Amino acid sequence: MKSTYLPSDYLPILVQFLLAAGFIGGTMIVTHLIGPSRKSKLKDDPFECGIESVGDARTPISVKYFLVAILFVLFDVEVIFMYPWAVNFKGLGMFGFVEMLLFMALLLSGFYYVIRKGVLNWEE
Repeated sequence: MKSTYLPSDYLPILVQFLLAAGFIGGTMIVTHLIGPSRKSKLKDDPFECGIESVGDARTPISVKYFLVAILFVLFDVEVIFMYPWAVNFKGLGMFGFVEMLLFMALLLSGFYYVIRKGVLNWEE
């Protein structure tokens, strides 16, 4: 296996990156030039699911919503670490099992802390 790399070794990656960027840029330019541009008041109106928008888009949203979303992502990503462990369960042996028990204990202690703090309670 090669231990030193020359700049010329990265040439295929650079060429592929330039081709991809050129394709994206070219596609955007061509679609802008040949695409229809019919503007009208009705077409330029914002819409969502056929319902007329009412109110201001900058209405403050409760921090609880963001906390729940962040906690969902956090615990979801931590669960992803269990898949490689499950695949290599037999190869890891007892040490891997103890490590996963420790990981689960830390994960559940964090979840217990979140519940005790009342982050998941919507009515307050």
